[in-house]
Amino acid sequence: MAIYAPGQRILLPVNPWFIAFTLVAAFFFNVLPWRDVRAVPDLLAVVIVFWAIREPRKIGIGIPFVLGLVMDAANGVLLGQHALAYSVMAFMANTLSRRILWFGLPAQTVHVLGILLTGQLLMFGVRMIAGASFPGFSYFLGPLIAAALWPVLSFLMLAPQRRPESVDETRPI
Repeated sequence: MAIYAPGQRILLPVNPWFIAFTLVAAFFFNVLPWRDVRAVPDLLAVVIVFWAIREPRKIGIGIPFVLGLVMDAANGVLLGQHALAYSVMAFMANTLSRRILWFGLPAQTVHVLGILLTGQLLMFGVRMIAGASFPGFSYFLGPLIAAALWPVLSFLMLAPQRRPESVDETRPI
């Protein structure tokens, strides 16, 4: 199995400002008025998982925890449910990052689906323990749709890293 495929480029280092921009943009997407729509994916969770897989040294567990607290406050839900879920998802993504990156996009999607479902189950468990009513099985459509968006999101999030630093026609990479 060849590590280098023809036409594959070595990625440039990611700009930390781009990571911050994508996290803020995903947060603002999540706080749009989606309350009655069940199939909307938690885009902030997907972006956190993406950067925790791609840049495990830059996105640890602290940033997702703080973003989760902000998300809880913005949505007016039980304080700590998103923070717990985002932290656990980031931990799982950090732990499995080398394994996930070894696979192609279809297998990465399966791994990401497991991580996102774990986060959704954690939030569901916290809500049930707090005494909320059962939200229905449509509550679990968001992670399925988010995992289906994984290949598109991966392509878009890695696009700034694919641009060449300087064009050199003699280099094959």
